[in-house]
Amino acid sequence: MYKILEKRELNDSVTLMVIDAPLIAKKARAGQFIIFRTDELGERVPLTIADYDREKGTITIIFQKVGRSTMQLGFMEEGDSILDVVGPLGTATEFGEGIKRAAVIGGGVGCAIAYPSAKALFNMGVDVDVIAGFRSRDIVILEDEMKAVSNNLYITTDDGSYGTKGFVTTKLQELIDSGVKYDVVIAIGPVPMMKFVCNVTRPYNIKTIVSLNPIMIDGTGMCGGCRVTVDGKIKYACVDGPDFDGFLVDFDELMRRNTAYKTQEAEERNHICRLTGGVRHA
Repeated sequence: MYKILEKRELNDSVTLMVIDAPLIAKKARAGQFIIFRTDELGERVPLTIADYDREKGTITIIFQKVGRSTMQLGFMEEGDSILDVVGPLGTATEFGEGIKRAAVIGGGVGCAIAYPSAKALFNMGVDVDVIAGFRSRDIVILEDEMKAVSNNLYITTDDGSYGTKGFVTTKLQELIDSGVKYDVVIAIGPVPMMKFVCNVTRPYNIKTIVSLNPIMIDGTGMCGGCRVTVDGKIKYACVDGPDFDGFLVDFDELMRRNTAYKTQEAEERNHICRLTGGVRHA
């Protein structure tokens, strides 16, 4: 059992939790993830380790309440315990050698995954520009945290209600056009966003790392559910990733696979109990 030590609502749909998990905290690195299960009947759901404290023995997860299991997790409170938390899983992010300046780009809740990469690079002495994109001001998350681990923080919103109006790709292109030289770009967020970031960086041959979020089940490479095509070859995000060279990823295939259970997920979220007449969220 893994006790919830802290719970904080970052916006109406995104929640931060700090969990007592000393063995995971001891080995966790940026880019790795855990798989949780709230109870015996719960789904196995992967979440990136947003932060960790080796001394306190804690890990931080940030999640969006969009499906049955994340909604169930969102109902839990400080002092409650999660049945299973397995990790750290996946391969830690490898940034490469000789990096002087990096751009870390997060889209929406993807900023929770981008944050540990920005923090790791910043602590390495790299000049870090963070570009964080959101639909509107009311869903902005981790602004103070990202500001603390970057030399420059640029926030963009689709509707212009905060920061710069537009997309993260527009801001990235502006910075490149202004003469900024990046050794690496890290892009984490919705698949279309990562695809278009790669479209911006490819002409300049800027190394671009993306963190993929395919359907995942066991997290150990056995089920094959998280397979992605990279450089024309099958890879498994849970053991070969989740980070990959963005120029080699088949994003279109990934987008098609990620929508395979969209109808079933919607039905599960809105299931009406025949006994009570209520909507079952857990």
